[in-house]
Amino acid sequence: MTTTSVARALDLEGIARIRADFPILNRVMRGGCQLAYLDSGATSQKPLAVLDAERAFLTTSNGAVHRGAHQLMEEATDAYEQGRADIAAFVGADGDELVFTKNATEAINLVAYALGDNRFERAVGPGDVIVITELEHHANLVPWQELARRTGATLQWYGVTDDGRIDLDSLQLDERVKIVAFTHHSNVTGALAPVDELVARAKAVGALTLLDACQSVPHQPIDFHALGVDFAAFSGHKMLGPTGIGALYGRRSLLNALPPFITGGSMIETVTMAETTFAPAPQRFEAGTPMTSQVVGLAAAARYLGAIGMPAVQAHEQTLVAAALAGLAEVPQVRIIGPLTTQRRASPVSFVLDGVHAHDVGQVLDDEGVAVRVGHHCAAPLHRRFGISATARASFAVYNTLDEVDRLVAGVRRAVEFFS
Repeated sequence: MTTTSVARALDLEGIARIRADFPILNRVMRGGCQLAYLDSGATSQKPLAVLDAERAFLTTSNGAVHRGAHQLMEEATDAYEQGRADIAAFVGADGDELVFTKNATEAINLVAYALGDNRFERAVGPGDVIVITELEHHANLVPWQELARRTGATLQWYGVTDDGRIDLDSLQLDERVKIVAFTHHSNVTGALAPVDELVARAKAVGALTLLDACQSVPHQPIDFHALGVDFAAFSGHKMLGPTGIGALYGRRSLLNALPPFITGGSMIETVTMAETTFAPAPQRFEAGTPMTSQVVGLAAAARYLGAIGMPAVQAHEQTLVAAALAGLAEVPQVRIIGPLTTQRRASPVSFVLDGVHAHDVGQVLDDEGVAVRVGHHCAAPLHRRFGISATARASFAVYNTLDEVDRLVAGVRRAVEFFS
C-alpha cells in the first residue's frame, strides 16, 4: 500500500491493495470457504506493516527503555517515545497526555482506582455519584461498581432507548456527580454517543468525563482535545495493532494530579527506605518494564490508518454498515438490535433471528467461512434491557468488502432455512 494511491478514495482497487496487506484474509477455512472476517469489533487483523515494525525493532533495536546508556537502550527509548508521539497525534493528544497500559480495561481501571484515592483533591467519597450508561461494555461498568463499593458512592446510569441509543431524558445530573463515563460507539448497537451534550452536562455540575473510545478510534477521525473529554481509553488490538497494548488519554493537569495506580520501578522520582516520590505523568503510571515492541507496532498501525485517511476509512465502513442493515432487513426473521439507519451509528451490526439461538446462527455462518461474534459481547445488562440473552454481531474494518456483507446475509438466510 502507498500513502497517495489509497488515501484519495477507497475504490475497489484501493480496497484490494489494502487487503493484500493482510495475508490472513486469504485463508481458506474448513469447508473450503475463504475467510470473511466480520469480527473486528472483538479484535482486528494486523497488516504486514505492523508485523514488520515489531519484527524490525526486536531484531535490531531491542533494549530496556529508560535504563542505562548503551546504544540499544537509546534506540529502544527513542522508538518507544516516538511511538507515543505518533499514537498521540493520531488521536488528537499531546505525547505527555498518553499513558500506555496493557489494554483499555486497565486504562479505565487506572482512572477508577485513582479517583478513589483521597490523595486526589477531587476524589470520590460517600454521598457522591458515579454516572455511566446502560450501553456500557463490562470494562466501563464493573470498575465503577467497584469504585462505588470502595468509597460509599452511588452508581447511577442513563437508560437506553428502544433503538439502542443513550436516553438523555432518563437521568438528571446534579452537583453530587463526580464522574460521567460513557462509550463513544456502543459495541452492541453501534450507536454514536452525543459526546458534546454529555460533556456539557458533566461540566455544568463540575464532573469529570471518561470516554470509552475502543470502538471509535479505529473507525473514524478522533481528536480528544476537540471532544473535550477529561479521559479516554482505547486498545491497540482493535485498531490493527498488537495485543497487550492499550492507552489512556488524560488532560495533562489531571494526570499530574492523580496518584499512581501501580507502583515499582520506572515510575519513581526519588526513593528512600522511608518514602518515595513519583515521576510526572505519563511515566508515573507506567511502572515496570513497558511493552516496547507493542508500542512500536501500535504506532505503525496508527501510521497505516493515517496513510489511508480516517475520513476514507469511515466512509468505506459506513457503506458496509448500510449494506448490512439493508440486506438483513430483507430477512423477515431478523431483528436488528440498534439503529436501523446509518445516522449517528456505525459498526457493529447486532441482530437476533426469531426462533434460532445466536450461537446456532454463528455456527452456520462459520460453516460458510463467515466469522462473527455471538453472545452478550461483555454487555449483559444491555442485552437484558432488550429481553434477550445473546446476539450475533457483525463488525467491520477497513479491509472488509461488500461481497463479504453479501455472504453474511446469504449465511443468515441459510440459517433460517436450516432451522425452519
